[in-house]
Amino acid sequence: MAFLFKSSAERGRVWGEAFARLAPDVPFRTWPDIGDAADIRYLAAWTVTRDLLHGLPNLEVLFSVGAGVDQLDLSQVPAPVKVVRMMEPGLTDGMVQYATFATLALHREMLDYRQAQADHRWAPRPLLPADGRRVGVMGLGNLGKAVLAALRPFGFPLRGWSRSGGTVEGVEIFAGADALPAFLSGCDILICLLPLTGDTRGILCRKSFHLLPRGAAIINVGRGGHLVEADLLAALDSGHLSGAVIDVLNTEPAAADHPFWSHPRILLTPHVASQTRDDSSAEVLIANIRRHQAGQTMQGQVDRTRGY
Repeated sequence: MAFLFKSSAERGRVWGEAFARLAPDVPFRTWPDIGDAADIRYLAAWTVTRDLLHGLPNLEVLFSVGAGVDQLDLSQVPAPVKVVRMMEPGLTDGMVQYATFATLALHREMLDYRQAQADHRWAPRPLLPADGRRVGVMGLGNLGKAVLAALRPFGFPLRGWSRSGGTVEGVEIFAGADALPAFLSGCDILICLLPLTGDTRGILCRKSFHLLPRGAAIINVGRGGHLVEADLLAALDSGHLSGAVIDVLNTEPAAADHPFWSHPRILLTPHVASQTRDDSSAEVLIANIRRHQAGQTMQGQVDRTRGY
């Protein structure tokens, strides 16, 4: 019963040391030195190929090394194989920090001040109290709930939307496609933290933008596939949207001529909102292996029918 690692060399070094310390009974192998393929029960990777998966006849669990699984073609993963996304405290902490920073930057109109500085203009703007700026979060999983909890002390009126809804203290909840227009109509700052599925791909589009109040702003820290980039540019240039903080793109890294680089109403960052810590992520993964060995449900186990 062996574990196969297929990702960055530095993470492999840290994970290998963690397995030697915490799970010496699970041989740690690093791609492409897999040894006997029949021994492999666990595989951790960012992306996989059909040939790789079908070359591991006794594979039981595929671990994504990231928080999502949309980069994986789940149709290629054999039906008996369980798929697990990374659930690591560092991912949540980083996302909370970034979403809070981005919300406050838009709330305090830092895009205007950035332009004023470039123009050498001393141009103070009226301060809108936080209770006058409504913030909505799309996606009510662990990350969405953590972001809402972090924003609550600032006094923003908060609302959340997901397919299935739920309950979050101090947050007005909207559930399902029928409730999306009502949700969007009350968001002055919209944060996308949805998983990327067939239903959510392109959800940040012309139709959604026009449901937002004029002057609203968006933050996309989900996936690049959520955003129709041309529609965002059109909404910003028309003045319907006032700004955007974008951390993920359809194609990464952005080409040198990508219009987001130079747009005055966009703050673009290179997919850095949240990053997995090598040390603590290894401990989380090993704990999940122990759950699997004990016949328990693993944290982050994906519902293959829903895609997350």
